[in-house]
Amino acid sequence: MAEQSRTTARTTTRTAAPKAVTVPHARPDPGRDGVGAVKISTWDVGTPERQRAALAAVETAWTSRAWPAVGLLSYTVHIGEDGRTLLHYSQWTDEEAYERFCADYRDERNAEIDAAVPGIERVALYTYDLYRGGLSDPADRRIPGAVVAVEAEFDGPDRERAEAWVDGVLAALASDPAIRRGAPVADRPHFGGISGWFHLTADGSRMLNYAEWESAEAHAAALAGPGEGIGSDTEEWRKVHAFPGIRSGQVRRFTPGVSLRPGG
Repeated sequence: MAEQSRTTARTTTRTAAPKAVTVPHARPDPGRDGVGAVKISTWDVGTPERQRAALAAVETAWTSRAWPAVGLLSYTVHIGEDGRTLLHYSQWTDEEAYERFCADYRDERNAEIDAAVPGIERVALYTYDLYRGGLSDPADRRIPGAVVAVEAEFDGPDRERAEAWVDGVLAALASDPAIRRGAPVADRPHFGGISGWFHLTADGSRMLNYAEWESAEAHAAALAGPGEGIGSDTEEWRKVHAFPGIRSGQVRRFTPGVSLRPGG
């Protein structure tokens, strides 16, 4: 009987659900394998003090519980430079995993967060998949000090058109004499971009580039350059800016907050 008890205890330990753990530097891996859906949303909490309180409440609500037994791969929250918003970035194996989370796990976490910071406005939620992206230099070991979310909305669904626009952006980056995407960091001393990950909705109506930068100051300096946005005044960038069908866009800058994953 004693041996049976010890066996049961070992089995229980081995199969216990993992706790959520924080990822160093609040840095998820947008290019990881196995991601079938990316959920990106915004919360408006009103003030810098409430931003910090909400971020702390999110971390507490998640790290005090077992990681949800669904296909959630990571969950990240960043702090808006505007002093009021939070950017949420989560990776899922598929849409069904997200639906299972909403049915079984979301409400208790949100209830705890809302009790700590009442009045959170959950502004928008979009589902994307990663189309293209990566580090500007595979050997780059810099730690991002800022995350920039570049969003574009097209005037209707057209996945092929959205992919063509992203392809154009990457071609412009690769040929930009000031950026020289793909060149070693040492050869690009004035460019603070670390990575860019281009996400598209399934119907191609929206794009979001999750971009990591060395610092907010480096991104601001790039925007202040001679071209429109971060690019130089080249023919390739002019094609990007004149691309037909873009209805609206925005650029928002965030400070890394917290990134969570299942412990192992």
